[in-house]
Amino acid sequence: MKYRVGIIGLGIMGQRMMGNMALYDDFDVVSVFDPAHSVADIHYATSPESLIKSTDVDLVYIACPPDYHAEYAIAAAKVGKPVFCEKPLGVDVAQSRDLVDRIEAAGIPNAVNFSFAASPSRAFLKSKLADGAFGAIDAIDIRLHFAAWPREWQGAATWLSERKQGGYVREVLSHFIYLTESVFGKLKLEDAMVRYPDGAGGVAAETHVFADLSCGDIPVSVAGGVGGTGPDRIEYTVWGQTQSCRLDNWYTAYSSDGSGWVPAMTDIDDPRQVGRIQQLDHLAQFMRGAAHELPNFRAALSVQERIEDILRSY
Repeated sequence: MKYRVGIIGLGIMGQRMMGNMALYDDFDVVSVFDPAHSVADIHYATSPESLIKSTDVDLVYIACPPDYHAEYAIAAAKVGKPVFCEKPLGVDVAQSRDLVDRIEAAGIPNAVNFSFAASPSRAFLKSKLADGAFGAIDAIDIRLHFAAWPREWQGAATWLSERKQGGYVREVLSHFIYLTESVFGKLKLEDAMVRYPDGAGGVAAETHVFADLSCGDIPVSVAGGVGGTGPDRIEYTVWGQTQSCRLDNWYTAYSSDGSGWVPAMTDIDDPRQVGRIQQLDHLAQFMRGAAHELPNFRAALSVQERIEDILRSY
């Protein structure tokens, strides 16, 4: 069965999803809504509401800025349509808690697009944990650095530079909070410090963040920054007493038994693209009502709670 998809928001994520779905037999993007009609040869709905209510749409994919996620997800629930949403669910935790309660009460299928959900790198970490390869885990470290934020290719999404909805803590760190909770367990914030370039009362997104979290008895440290010259750094390391593993630039995996880092997952030519295709495999299973790896709104709420806890620490 080919599922007909309506996309709300044709920014970077919306266009990327539309392109990937065009290569996948189970999905057909039949309608989109975005104030800027920037993509040719696609039907533009007159409003998000008309797209959601259209009898031609089987699945609503919400890829607009976070402030609107709850509104459109609830509208889809009212007409009984499955919802696939970009993270975060929102920036107001109380509103997102209410959203999750309403979505669950409506009983509609719901999922959030965390890129690690069906990725080879998450499967790699899960297999190491299941096999006991780490031994006792001493710590998990998350290191992020960006020469500029937003990055050059995100320039059109001006909201990403603003504290209200944007910043790399919500946009990037959230993926690694999800990865940690989905593989190792629930996180608790112990302490954090966030720096903003225009002070506590300003409008600009964060430049630096330091956070101390715990996952059971495992310390989880976060350090992030913006500025300088050089390549971006996106690194996730699990420090085990028997073996340690590292993800570099999201998807490139390494392991170490103490004598240096050795490439892992070398049988996969492009883990990033494999992950995108597998994400659609699981989205199709989600639509069929079959078992899948995509996190639901409740799991995404847990990530949002940790992220907003961190951002309030300044």
